[in-house]
Order: sequence, then C-alpha cells, then structure tokens
Amino acid sequence: MYTVDNKPYPCCTSVTMRFIGGKWKAVILFYLIDGAKRYNELRKLIPTITERTLSLQLKQLEEDNIIDRKVYTKKPPLMVEYSLTDFGKTLLPVLTEIAKWGQDAVDISKKITKN
Repeated sequence: MYTVDNKPYPCCTSVTMRFIGGKWKAVILFYLIDGAKRYNELRKLIPTITERTLSLQLKQLEEDNIIDRKVYTKKPPLMVEYSLTDFGKTLLPVLTEIAKWGQDAVDISKKITKN
C-alpha cells in the first residue's frame, strides 16, 4: 500500500495515475514538454477541451506541484504562463513513452483496418 497526501493507493501505478490520470492531464503536460505556454496557447493546441476543464486541470496540476503558474503583471494585458516544475520534468520519460505508444497504436490500428 502506498500513501500520498494521506490517501492510500493499492500500487505505484495508481500513484502515477493520481497525478496524470484522466483524459486531459497527460495531454496538457505533453504540450508543456517544449517549454512554457500561455493559457490561450494551450486552448489552441487542445481545441476539444472546454475552458472550464482546462482551468480545473491546470489548477490541479499546479496544486500537485507538477506545473508552475507564473503571472506577469508589469504591463497590460495580464499574462499567465504555465511550465513544468522540476518535479513535473521527472514525468518526461513517462510522457514520451505514452506519446510513443499512442503513435504505435495508431499505426497498428491502420494496419488492422487495411486487412
């Protein structure tokens, strides 16, 4: 049994999924691999996510110390950027493998469909 934030998890995989599970968290993190992005940039990169969902997922990732939210207020308009924290960067190998597996699954699916 594993415990994170006083919550028990049956295995280490469930701990990982606690941080990046769900439909959108891994997608958001994938787009932050190349560097910081503004909220609107993420909205354009992930057009099927709702604004509410994106906001909630960003907030959860920030609370989990996976991403950092930086607000620039020196000159209008207000600008907010999101980037991976050092802890979030430890997910890079996992995210890279998830993306690779997804591409392989697409390729296999195409081969199956042709037959």
